[in-house]
Amino acid sequence: QVQLVESGGGSVQAGGSLRLSCLASKSPSPTHCMGWFRQAPGKEREWLASISSVTSTSYYADSVKGRFTISRDNAKNSHYLQMDSLKPEDTAMYYCSADFRLGCSFRRRVDEFRYWGQGTQVTVSS
Repeated sequence: QVQLVESGGGSVQAGGSLRLSCLASKSPSPTHCMGWFRQAPGKEREWLASISSVTSTSYYADSVKGRFTISRDNAKNSHYLQMDSLKPEDTAMYYCSADFRLGCSFRRRVDEFRYWGQGTQVTVSS
């Protein structure tokens, strides 16, 4: 069983930046796909970005493209989400996710990721 632990959330003013980290409890397999989601109160969990540990190719939702950057460090069993130009509408609980099955480019739904962190709160004030 893989455990994921997020860190780096907090409160920031609009236009500011935060960097979220996600540490996995075991080494990722070559087929590891790592992702980030968020969920605001009363809304569904929204996919933000994914990255393949095989190709290092990253994928982004239109809502965050150009502002957020996903990265990974396989040696540290970690992946990250750099969030710049934050807006009040980015306020949400942020979750990291991972899956060891083949493929990463198509994973956008909650049920396409097997492992989840507990979430870290990001609050952006205007």
